[in-house]
Amino acid sequence: MKNLWSDSEAQSLDELDKLVYMSRLIGADPSLVVWGGGNTSIKVTEKDFLGRDVEVMRIKGSGSDLKSMERWQFPRLELEKVLPVFEREQMSDEGMVEYLDRCVLDPNSPRPSIETLLHAFLPFHSVAHSHADAVVGLTNNKDADDILKRVYGDNIGIVEYLRPGFQLSRLVGLAVKEAPRLDGVVLLNHGLFTWGNDAKEAYDRHIDLVTKAEEFAASGDGKLSGGRQRNPLAPDRRREIAAAVAPTLRGLVSQQRRSVLRYDDAEDVLEFIGSEEGQRLSAIGPATPDHLIHTKRRPLWLEVSDPENVDAVKEAMRQGMTGYAEEYAAWYQQHTTGDDSMLDPYPRVILLPGVGMWTTGRDSRASLITDDIYHHTINVLRTAQSVSDYTSLTPKDAYDAEYWPLELYKLTLAPPEKELARQVALVTGAASGIGKVIAERLASEGAHIIVTDLDAEGAQDVAAGINRSNGAERAAAFPMNVADPAQVSEVFRYLRRTYGGLDILVSNAGIAPVGAIDELSLADWQRSLDINTTGHFLVSAEAVRLMKEQGIGGSLVFIGTKNVPAPGAEFGAYSVAKAAEVQLARVLALETGQYGIRVNVVNPDAIFQGSQLWSQELREERASAHGVTVEGLEDFYRQRNLLKVRVLAEDVAETVLFLASSRSAKTTGAMIPVDGGVREAFPR
Repeated sequence: MKNLWSDSEAQSLDELDKLVYMSRLIGADPSLVVWGGGNTSIKVTEKDFLGRDVEVMRIKGSGSDLKSMERWQFPRLELEKVLPVFEREQMSDEGMVEYLDRCVLDPNSPRPSIETLLHAFLPFHSVAHSHADAVVGLTNNKDADDILKRVYGDNIGIVEYLRPGFQLSRLVGLAVKEAPRLDGVVLLNHGLFTWGNDAKEAYDRHIDLVTKAEEFAASGDGKLSGGRQRNPLAPDRRREIAAAVAPTLRGLVSQQRRSVLRYDDAEDVLEFIGSEEGQRLSAIGPATPDHLIHTKRRPLWLEVSDPENVDAVKEAMRQGMTGYAEEYAAWYQQHTTGDDSMLDPYPRVILLPGVGMWTTGRDSRASLITDDIYHHTINVLRTAQSVSDYTSLTPKDAYDAEYWPLELYKLTLAPPEKELARQVALVTGAASGIGKVIAERLASEGAHIIVTDLDAEGAQDVAAGINRSNGAERAAAFPMNVADPAQVSEVFRYLRRTYGGLDILVSNAGIAPVGAIDELSLADWQRSLDINTTGHFLVSAEAVRLMKEQGIGGSLVFIGTKNVPAPGAEFGAYSVAKAAEVQLARVLALETGQYGIRVNVVNPDAIFQGSQLWSQELREERASAHGVTVEGLEDFYRQRNLLKVRVLAEDVAETVLFLASSRSAKTTGAMIPVDGGVREAFPR
């Protein structure tokens, strides 16, 4: 492992900035820490709020990420108040948290790491902790003590597994007190602690000890491979299978709460699930409690003789999911004290030999974290098998980790989920105008957005803006001509692979050709039908097929027009095609209600804002038809409606949000005008 410390970069930093620097170096190496894992600290003299010099410990705040740490994310605790608890024999987790809250000098700082006492009980200036894959690979096997002695001799302390808390902290403190010249401590099924007289020394020791573990593992025989049992399908074929079965899988894991899926066919995944030992090893258990929180105790392994048989894979998913949930419930009942409610019993990791891996989460970021952590697990398994035979937490220890009160308490501190959290929406014609605002509004309520448009660059810009405002991977963009079946199918294949399915379709793309019926060219007439009718047919047919496979319902929202109930002269091609679109929506409402799929229509009027529909040519034509100037056209439409209001894209987006969300859970086949009140468009 390469030591990345730069004396030239660190020499001008104060002690806290050196701690930040060390933390980022450790956090930036994916082989050292899992998401949010690891922690670092320093002990220094600082001023308290009275201006007195006090000994404090700065430690990583709970919930922060080492690779992006800032100074403010290291709360400081007064050591004089912390250290006396070392003399205690026992301390509950709740008591420890309450006690540490009283030791924090700045009341508005983040809550300190759960391993604060462990850092405090180590009498050194700087402390670094990681879950390095190479070290965990040595600790998670049946010969761990012997192997660690062979690697480190007497320079390292070895502490048996205990869940983080007071007892573990005191045990480590006692071990170091008895052998103060140790270079570090390895916690079985957990990770590595090192220390030093400054941040550099703690970091240098950490890298040195991890390097020794890597070198020792590299000398092993690599028993993980052991001969390949199944070769992966060709890339295009396995991704085709993944797209075909993902909605079924998403529906199965979403029986309690919707989940967003991520598909992964990276080489290490394919090697692991294709190996002779893969299935056995995957069932043993997680590498560390930090892995367990994200991946659960074990993945769901799907054993299918022919992974190209889509029906067989789907049936294996159904049976496997039922068995997994039943086994989880039995494990829960065996270990629960009755004080905990059972968590979601469905897997976070699903493995299909020959095809790849799916991970699940409440959103794309959570599924990405689970995906990343299972890559760590595979690396740990490979290391453990190269030197001995992999072992994990006992079923009881795994239960205590997953149902750890402090971890469950952290969940209660999370902000409530937004209205469209866990849902995936596709919006057509979303590079500008109404579609753009709809996409942004749905994203602001937690939905993942597939932005599609003929304007590929514009769609990319909209998706990039959504990601900046709502978090990475919240949106993706694709060029799509809704009248092109091949392009429509390709986009739906992408969202099947990327998110696992779809919950909301906003069918918005449209054009507005102008001309009297007797003057209109056949080409313009056909183009209007292709986009304003057939385009809606193609995307809605794909969406309905997918939603039926998921089996968890969905919502289709068609953007119609005021011209459906109140057509305009010289808008024949547009009005006829949009009327057909609305009739399509009504028929879909009839056909899909039994599947929990709702289909509704929004009829806007005169939305000029950012619209590509209202071209300069159309503005000029409509202004001439109404006898007003081009500049006065918008005001003409405003004066025409009963409320005398300018209708905005945001108004349409609010109605779409209503129809897409559970607020309209009992509404289908509806047509809602958003036009300020146009008398001619009243239903009759």
